[in-house]
Amino acid sequence: MTEVSPVARLAEPLKFAYWVPNVSGGLVVSTIEQRTSWDFDYNKKLARIAENSGFDYALTQTRYAASYGADKQHEATSFSLALLGATERLKVISAVHPGMWHPGVLAKFIITADHISNGRAAVNIVSGWLKSEFENFGLEWLEHDERYVRTEEFIRVLRGLWTETEYSQAGKYYNINEFSLNPAPVDVPGRAHPEVFFGGNSTAAQSTAGRVADWYFSNGKDLDGFRENISGVLASSTDAGRGSEGALPAPRFGLNGFVIARDSEKEARDTLREIVEKAHRPAVEGFRDAVQEAGASTKDGKGMWADSSFEDLVQYNDGFRTQLIGTPEQIAERIVEFKKIGVNLFLTGYLHFQEEVAAFGTDILPIVRDLEADLARRNGTELDLSGVSAAASLAAL
Repeated sequence: MTEVSPVARLAEPLKFAYWVPNVSGGLVVSTIEQRTSWDFDYNKKLARIAENSGFDYALTQTRYAASYGADKQHEATSFSLALLGATERLKVISAVHPGMWHPGVLAKFIITADHISNGRAAVNIVSGWLKSEFENFGLEWLEHDERYVRTEEFIRVLRGLWTETEYSQAGKYYNINEFSLNPAPVDVPGRAHPEVFFGGNSTAAQSTAGRVADWYFSNGKDLDGFRENISGVLASSTDAGRGSEGALPAPRFGLNGFVIARDSEKEARDTLREIVEKAHRPAVEGFRDAVQEAGASTKDGKGMWADSSFEDLVQYNDGFRTQLIGTPEQIAERIVEFKKIGVNLFLTGYLHFQEEVAAFGTDILPIVRDLEADLARRNGTELDLSGVSAAASLAAL
């Protein structure tokens, strides 16, 4: 059994998100059947299913050029805004690239989305790994660590414009001079401003997340791998003085995982095997060539996808590595093992999104809540479900 980390928040229920399939081809680069569509009508229904099944967030993917086997993509921020308008409780995270947005323009956009949705807008800052996309747009391509210098300035501008009037910031990439945005974001209890998610496996990414992100996202990892990432982010957070009284709270942690829940473990493993056997090899290999430049360009070789195998990359965010594969009981147990090391949120993907998101809410989430409650009691506290929506509570019964 996994030892409970001092950073695990045992009284807080885990949060769950799903990848918005706003790109064609589903979440695996394979010819296996995926009853998932990239169009808005499908995604609108999916978002409503998710919020009624206990999900807290949806993450809309950002890409501009066709990649990883997808030949069509919807733009992330506009798609997110549409999903916010179609839902009542779900928080929608728009993925955006510094270098393609000015942070002041994005800050204003998110404020408007926040008011339209009554405080449910969020962003995921993607420092950028697809070099050809930037170059073909005629945009400057920065080397790996320098991209995180720009990202940190970008996030500081967002936070400053969202929380201060006549905000100023002088930096290498952005210079803001006594600028105010009105209205401010919606005043949501317990939230200082729209949440900032940020990911990356490299040392530079972990350091940046520790200093400025609200949430640190990681590609799929096993327990030991993500424990190491958490340690790196928290070391940077501590050095920055986060978590102390009056300072920015310490970041929380989200982990990607592809869910294959079946009646038996054998059936789930057979499904994984079929996904990999039917992989679209040229697309996976092309994706690998594009993304592993990121890991190779870091000083210590710890970038995203640096050690990903062909099988890992069939799910393009290493979702198989988290091993959310088996029966509902096995998956729930695995999820709570990750909670013990400090995971606060799972970002999930599926072959057949609408039906499998609904099944997650009815078959897996109630077991997770029971295991969380038992874990909390065994460690001298109680699981606090007071912040969980009524719909989510019903899904967990």
